[in-house]
Amino acid sequence: MGRVSTAFRAFFGALFDAAVAARVQQALVIKDTEAVSGPGLPVPAPAPRVQEVKPLQNGGITLLATLQREARLVDFLKEDITPYTDEQIGAAVREIHRESQRVLDRFFTIRSILSEEEGATVDIPAGFDPGRYRLTGKLTGSGPFQGILRHHGWEATQCELPAFTGSESAAKTIAPAEVEIL
Repeated sequence: MGRVSTAFRAFFGALFDAAVAARVQQALVIKDTEAVSGPGLPVPAPAPRVQEVKPLQNGGITLLATLQREARLVDFLKEDITPYTDEQIGAAVREIHRESQRVLDRFFTIRSILSEEEGATVDIPAGFDPGRYRLTGKLTGSGPFQGILRHHGWEATQCELPAFTGSESAAKTIAPAEVEIL
């Protein structure tokens, strides 16, 4: 009767006392481990769960880093251009424009929100989404509205930024420092 009374004591003790429940649970885990390893054999320690945490990079930094690497956009925008002539700036901008456009085309599918030409008259429905339309001018009432299209807007229909594979310390790096060793 020793085992039966122990089982009843364990059952009712675990049912009404959290500390007893924890000890019973621990004893059951040890018993399960012994069943796997065999009686009298050393109980292997549970393997620590190692979760590989990959560093993350904000998508904005990924885009900015690519625009810097391929088009030198950050260099251009951070440089004081007042000492240069318009012709010098224009020549630099042509290359930056071409390379930046390639980056955008590689990462995004971008299309106009409205297909009409700028200057055309367009209708905006009542209950429009203010995230898709910015109305200016004499705005009264709740719509529908009619107005002159000043900018067709842009939307991304697809975004595929590359996965960051660098270290945690490089996650905010836009461009690494370049050092020429002499």
